[in-house]
Amino acid sequence: MRNPYDILGVSRTASEADIKKAFRKLAKTYHPDRNADDPKAKDKFAEVNSAYEILGDAQKRGQFDRGEIDAEGKPRFQGFEGFGARGGGGRAEDFGFNFSGGGPFGGRRSSRSAEAGDDIFSQFFGEAFRSASEGGRRSRTQSAPKGEDVNATLTVTLEEVAREATKRLKLPTGRDVDVVIPKGVTDGQTIRLRGLGQGAPGVDPGDALLTIKFIPHDRFTTEGSNLRIRVPVEIEEAVLGGTIRIPTLKGAVEMSIPPMTNSGRTFRLRGKGLPSKAGPGDLLATVEIKLPEIVDEELMEYARKRRSARAS
Repeated sequence: MRNPYDILGVSRTASEADIKKAFRKLAKTYHPDRNADDPKAKDKFAEVNSAYEILGDAQKRGQFDRGEIDAEGKPRFQGFEGFGARGGGGRAEDFGFNFSGGGPFGGRRSSRSAEAGDDIFSQFFGEAFRSASEGGRRSRTQSAPKGEDVNATLTVTLEEVAREATKRLKLPTGRDVDVVIPKGVTDGQTIRLRGLGQGAPGVDPGDALLTIKFIPHDRFTTEGSNLRIRVPVEIEEAVLGGTIRIPTLKGAVEMSIPPMTNSGRTFRLRGKGLPSKAGPGDLLATVEIKLPEIVDEELMEYARKRRSARAS
C-alpha cells in the first residue's frame, strides 16, 4: 500500500481538519455508488478508506510517523508484543459476524456469564456447538496460552450503516474478513471478533478489536440512532404551507408543512433514522427559510410596509 499521506494528498504536517476534509472529498469522488461504471473506483475508495484509518486516528498516525506501523497498520517489528494494546479505550462489545474462509466467531461474553454467547449459538447449531465450545474452552484453560489481541478500524458510511452492509476488511494479521455491520452500532464503538487475533503454533489466537468509525456525512448528523438534517424551504411555502421533499438515507420522501412555518422549526419523520435493536431511529428535519436569490420588488415593498407599520 502507498504512503497514506500521498493517497490523501496531504503533507505530514497537515491538521486533523485538513485530513478529514481531504478524505471526505476523495471518498465522495470514488464512492462505488457514484461510480457504478468504473470498476477501479471501488479499489480507490478502499485505498482512501485504509489511508484514513491510519491518519484519521491520532494514535495510529503517531505510530506510523514514528515508524512503528506500516501503511497497512501492521507492526514493523516481530513478536506478539507488536500487535497493539489489549482493549484500549472503552468496553468492547461482542457481536456476531460473517467471515470469509470460515474461522471462529462468538456471541456476547461477559465476566458474569461466559456461557451467554454459547447459549445463543446453540439455538442455531444445537448442543454439538455447546459441547465443542466448552471442550475448546477447557482445553485452553488447561494447556494452550492465548495470543495477543489486535486492533483494527472499519470506516463506514451512514448509508452502509442504514442497510447493514457487508464490508471486507484486512486485519493486521493479514487475514481478509467479511464484516456485517451490526444493527445498532454507534460511531466509535469497539466490537470483538473472537479468534481473529495473533496466534502461533501451540497458541490459541487472540481476538480482533474492531473500532467502527462513521465517515462524516455532508447532509446528516447523528444523535444515537436519530439523524438530523437542515432543509431549505422557499419563503412562499413557509408562509402558505405545502409539500416539500426531504432527503433520507434511502431516498427522498415528501413531507407537508403547515402555513406560517418559522425558520428553525423541527419536524420528526419517524423510522427514517439509523437501525437499532429497539427499532429504527427518526429523522429530525429543521426548516431554514430560503430567501429569493433575485430581488423580488413585491416582496421588498411588502417588507417595507410591514416595517413602517411596526414603527408607527
